[in-house]
Parts: sequence; structure tokens; C-alpha cells
Amino acid sequence: MTQLILVTSVLLLMGILLLGVRIFFVKGGRFPNTHVGGSKAMKTRGIGCVSSQDRESRQINKNKINVEQL
Repeated sequence: MTQLILVTSVLLLMGILLLGVRIFFVKGGRFPNTHVGGSKAMKTRGIGCVSSQDRESRQINKNKINVEQL
């Protein structure tokens, strides 16, 4: 039973280290930007982050026509 726990914990530790090699051992290592807005391909297509698109759509339009004054 203790051997199983030991083998499992060693395998788990190895997996964490292998997944974090770039973050742990590279100078200036940081987490990769996985957001839609951080992708160059998405930027060229004009696709952005949902929260930033929502923020842009909620801004007051200065050029809107006031129907009540017509």
C-alpha cells in the first residue's frame, strides 16, 4: 500500500515538473497567454475576448440619433 502511494506521488511530481519546465527553469518564465485576445491569428480575424467586446458594445455612442428630438 505504501509502495503504491510512493509510486503515485513520484509519477505525479514528475508530471508537474515536466508540465512546468518552461515556467520553473527558463529565465523570465511566465505562464503562456491562452486568452482569445492574446492570439495573433484571432487578432487578424478581428476576434477578441468576450469581456472586451461586451465592454466596447456597452460604451455610449456619441453619434447616435436622438429620436425624441426629431
